[in-house]
Amino acid sequence: MEAKLPEEEHPKQAFGWAARDQSGVLSPFKFSRRATAEKDVAFKVLYCGICHSDLHMAKNEWGVTQYPLVPGHEIVGIVTEVGSKVEKFKVGDKVGVGCMVGSCHSCDSCHDNLENYCPKMILTYGAKNYDGTITYGGYSDLMVAEEHFIVRIPDNLSLDAGAPLLCAGITVYSPLRYFGLDKPGMHVGVVGLGGLGHVAVKFAKAMGVKVTVISTSPNKKQEAVENLGADSFLVSSDQGQMQSAMGTLDGIIDTVSAVHPMLPLFTLLKSHGKLVLVGAPEKPLELPVFPLIGGRKMVGGSCIGGMKETQEMIDFAAKHNITADVEVIPMDYVNTAMERMLKGDVRYRFVIDVAKPLNP
Repeated sequence: MEAKLPEEEHPKQAFGWAARDQSGVLSPFKFSRRATAEKDVAFKVLYCGICHSDLHMAKNEWGVTQYPLVPGHEIVGIVTEVGSKVEKFKVGDKVGVGCMVGSCHSCDSCHDNLENYCPKMILTYGAKNYDGTITYGGYSDLMVAEEHFIVRIPDNLSLDAGAPLLCAGITVYSPLRYFGLDKPGMHVGVVGLGGLGHVAVKFAKAMGVKVTVISTSPNKKQEAVENLGADSFLVSSDQGQMQSAMGTLDGIIDTVSAVHPMLPLFTLLKSHGKLVLVGAPEKPLELPVFPLIGGRKMVGGSCIGGMKETQEMIDFAAKHNITADVEVIPMDYVNTAMERMLKGDVRYRFVIDVAKPLNP
């Protein structure tokens, strides 16, 4: 059977920006979305955050990319159509979609509201959907997804600055909760002050936790302490600072997505402390064992969160007035934004104004 063109696969015409090859360069792309099924919600995309994984995927750095690729999994907009069996949403509602749009609904993980760990989880872009077609993400004007994977955005949460919470927010909120690093009075370290790190500081502070930011960049100290509310700041290459903080942290959320040494971080943990990795370096990290067994310390990982917890996170963010610090850009700036993100030249998340018409 002859393969259909992307714009002919489904009935709803859609427009976005896609990467065509490993250069990762994005350009205008016509495709299509499925008709709104009985349990589907369709929405006009207003904003979409740019996540570091969008860059990894666009350039096939993880070796799993299928082109053409429309990235984007921090997607917010306004409902335009709902299926006949949709119960929680109506036309005009503010909604979002994060990193996943499907799961099996029958495994242990799904039963435990952890669809993010379902073996058949369907990613929002670059994955095979139920019908065999490839999923396309939020760098596009229209989204259709199953009601179960739609998040309600509270009215008091701004859509542009709220969008990155659907990936960056849940990525740090979930481990703070799961690993018990959310108890008032605890002392938690946040490694890296980028898109994930700056949101981790905000969530931890709202939970009543004492926060130390650990960074390779001394020039981020003022930003961390004065603007984001961190209690203290460590330069990871300053041995004196690191030594004086030995054994002071109950846990660490490590958001860095580049290869970096683990040993200095282990020394910061108290006995029974937990180091949780949420960044995704391309190469394996070296794991020194003696400092772990010498203090019954733990290394863990965490990847986004289930739908119930994602809604809980968004509601918590709205209650505590937590949003990402964003730079809003037009769609045709996306390639420049990717280059700047690679250099760390963004405070702290780019968000595409998808609905803004481009200048001809």
